[in-house]
Amino acid sequence: MVMLTLSSSLLSTCDAYNYKTYFYLQKVDHFSFANQDSFIQRYLISDEHWDRRGGPIFFYAGNEGDITLFAENTGFVWDIAPEFNALVVFAEHRYYGVSLPYGNKSFSEPKYSGYLTSEQALADYVDILTYLKSAIRGAQKSPVITFGGSYGGMLAAWFRIKYPHVVQGAIAASAPILQFTDLTPCDKFGQLVTADFASASSECAEVIRKSWAAINNVTSSVEGKAWLSNAWKLCKPMRTEEDVKTLKDYLTNVWTNLAMADYPYPANFLAPLPANPVKVVCSQLTASGHPPKMLLEELFFGLTVYFNFTGQAKCLNPDQQADVRLDDKGWDFQACTEMVMPFCYDGKQDLFEPAPWDFQQYAKECNKKFGVQPRPYMAQYMYGGKLINAASNIVFSNGLLDPWSTGGVMWNVSSSVVSIIIPEGAHHLDLRGADPADPPSVLKARRLEKTFITSWIRSYWEEQQQQQE
Repeated sequence: MVMLTLSSSLLSTCDAYNYKTYFYLQKVDHFSFANQDSFIQRYLISDEHWDRRGGPIFFYAGNEGDITLFAENTGFVWDIAPEFNALVVFAEHRYYGVSLPYGNKSFSEPKYSGYLTSEQALADYVDILTYLKSAIRGAQKSPVITFGGSYGGMLAAWFRIKYPHVVQGAIAASAPILQFTDLTPCDKFGQLVTADFASASSECAEVIRKSWAAINNVTSSVEGKAWLSNAWKLCKPMRTEEDVKTLKDYLTNVWTNLAMADYPYPANFLAPLPANPVKVVCSQLTASGHPPKMLLEELFFGLTVYFNFTGQAKCLNPDQQADVRLDDKGWDFQACTEMVMPFCYDGKQDLFEPAPWDFQQYAKECNKKFGVQPRPYMAQYMYGGKLINAASNIVFSNGLLDPWSTGGVMWNVSSSVVSIIIPEGAHHLDLRGADPADPPSVLKARRLEKTFITSWIRSYWEEQQQQQE
């Protein structure tokens, strides 16, 4: 990586958080193709509350999607920026949002897509921070605290591990850095999703568990596919077995997403959802003893909570599993290269259709789709896996409602790499903005996180003082 120059064009201002959008001219790599060696990378910045006399920089390590989605759903950073007099920066991950190194060709073949790695993304963030600290008056010696949720939480933790001289501490929320081969059993994720639904109603979980056989039964004929297409108001009628598979993949993601976004108030993260959406869905799923068609009609009422809570959807589109600002293509590529996370289901201890983890088959599908070979141990080789005892100044937070917590750090690694557990928390609830419905456990988590941030900043300035003496 080499640092280039900043594009000074102002793109937009968000009324909600008063940020401005800029593009940074970023190097693709030390080597280039097609006579192209740089691309524009988007970042959002707000100095509304910043103290130019050394106020900290709060840096969000962008995830697998449009950075505006994460800026809108990370209210904690905005809430505490005035208290810390912080400069706020949200950086977009390369190959996501509008930060596409090769435009429409970015995923066309490996010679273009191959630069999509977490290692390259972290190096991008170093470049952006280095530029900002040199270009913005008063930022030269500002301490940097990095934040992130989910994959962004993984990046935040790895940022501190890999570049401790650049960032002084990391808040890594719902960061499944252990959701990899030989680190976490592949069945734990599905079991926790199931526990979320079963806690609302055991009958609810049973309806979902039986729905897979019902779908197989009904869609075994042309007439059955037509019936389900009509009963579920599908945007495109099912005609092939591949269409059935697409629908079942959609359902697998819906149940997972509902568990992830089981917030105690209405939210619009993965989809517009009511408060406690798992309970709302389960209120519709009450009779697992129905014959196949009746059971699927019942299941559809539960599904509408996810895909049509606002009442504005005209049909169900199985190809759209979540907010369009999340990029399935980019993440699918990363999952086929370095982010190989095994998942398996047995249909007994979980509510999903049985599906073993078959790495060889997974690798064949990745090679067919992207022309790449998965590297199942790459993340732990690169960042350490469980062997992070030498790290410092990281808070790992996990909610016990969040299925990704099964791959999270759930213990204190050391006095400065700590775990905060939020019993009533769904996916990175602590990073969301304060809400009257927040449970006491997330309020306590945020207080602890602020305490650690304060101590990291204080230690930084003490070290600066000692170096001057």
